[in-house]
Amino acid sequence: MKKLFFCSTMALFTAISCFANDSKLHVKMNMKYLGDTIQVMIGQDRSNLQTFTGKQGVFEFDVEIKEPQTIYLLEPGVLRGDRSAHYYQIPAVPGEQVELTASAPSRYDINGSKFYSQYHAADLMLEDAQKEGSELTARCQELMKNGASQDSVMKIYQTEMPAIRQRVTDKITAYIKAHADEEAMTAIIPQLQDLEKMKAAVQLLSPAVRESSVKVFYESVIAQMEAQAKAEEESARKQASGVTAPDFTLNDLNGKPLTLSSLHGKYVILDFWGSWCGWCIKGFPEMKEYYKKYPGKFEILGIDCNDTEQKWKDAVKKHELPWLHVYNPRGSNLTADYGITGFPTKIIVGPDGKIVKTIVGEDPAFYTLLDELFGK
Repeated sequence: MKKLFFCSTMALFTAISCFANDSKLHVKMNMKYLGDTIQVMIGQDRSNLQTFTGKQGVFEFDVEIKEPQTIYLLEPGVLRGDRSAHYYQIPAVPGEQVELTASAPSRYDINGSKFYSQYHAADLMLEDAQKEGSELTARCQELMKNGASQDSVMKIYQTEMPAIRQRVTDKITAYIKAHADEEAMTAIIPQLQDLEKMKAAVQLLSPAVRESSVKVFYESVIAQMEAQAKAEEESARKQASGVTAPDFTLNDLNGKPLTLSSLHGKYVILDFWGSWCGWCIKGFPEMKEYYKKYPGKFEILGIDCNDTEQKWKDAVKKHELPWLHVYNPRGSNLTADYGITGFPTKIIVGPDGKIVKTIVGEDPAFYTLLDELFGK
C-alpha cells in the first residue's frame, strides 16, 4: 500500500497470534533506497535502540518483544532531526514474520506470515478506499498552483470531501464486517479515526476476537480518543462565551507585574503564542494591520508559552510586536486555567472581563469578528 511516512496520525496496532509464546518478531526488509544501517525503536523508548546492518536496503533480523506493540524502523538520521531520513511505523507481533518491500520512497508494502498477510490485504483495501480523497487533494493543489484563490479551492474541498470520507468509512466498515474473524482487523479499526465509528466497528468483530487479549489495542486507541474528547469538552467549557476570564499576573518585558484585571474596561485579546509556533508567526502581520486599523478600540496581550525568557524577548523584538506582552513561565497553571490545547489561541475578553469569543489556530474568522465588533 502507498505509505506517506510523515502523515500517519495513529499508531498501528496488532494482535496476539497463535505463536504468542515466541518472543521474537522476524523482520525482512528489501528497501532499495535505504542505506546499510537501520535502527529499531520499541514503542517510544529511545533509550534502548537496537541497530542492525544490511546491504543496500536489504535486512533480515529478529526483534525481541514480549507482547504486541508498535515499533519504529528508523534510518540513523531520524532521531537527529534529518527530515530526509526515512522511518516506518509497523505493528509488531511476537512469533510472526513481517516483510517490508519497496523500490521507491513514496510507497511500501507490509506482508508476511498470517497476521501480516491479513494486514496486507486490508492495507490494499485502504489504499483503494483513500484514492479518491488523494485525487481531490492533488486536484486542489494543482488549482492553487495555477492561480485559483484559496477561498474557491477550499469551497471545492469542503463540498466534496465529506461524501468521500463517508465512502471511505463505508468501505472500511464493510471490510471489517466481512473479515470479523481476522485478528488484523484490530489494526484497521483505528483507521476510521472517529470515536463513535470505531466503537461501532468493534461490535462487528467476532466474539472470539473482540473478547480476546487483542482488544487491548483498539481499547487503547479508544481510551486515548475519549480522553482527548474529554479534554476538548473541558476546554470548550473554560473558553465559552460569557465565562469570566480567570485573572492572572505575569511579568512584562520590563520585568514588571501586569495583571489582567487592570485592563478591565476595554476589550482585550489574549494571544497565546510561542516563538516556535509557525502559524503564530505567520499571523503577526495581519494582527499588526488590525491593531493599526482600530487604534484604541482594543488591546492585545501576548502570552508567551513554552519559550525561554530570552527567546520570548528576542521574538517580540524581531517581529516588532507593538502590543503588551507577558512571559508565562514553565510550571504556570495559566494554560490549564484557560484550557489551551493548541497554538495560537486568541481569546477576546470584553470590557466586563467576560470571554466574548475564542479562536483556535490562524483563522480568518478572527479578523471577521474584529470587523464586526469594531468596524461600526
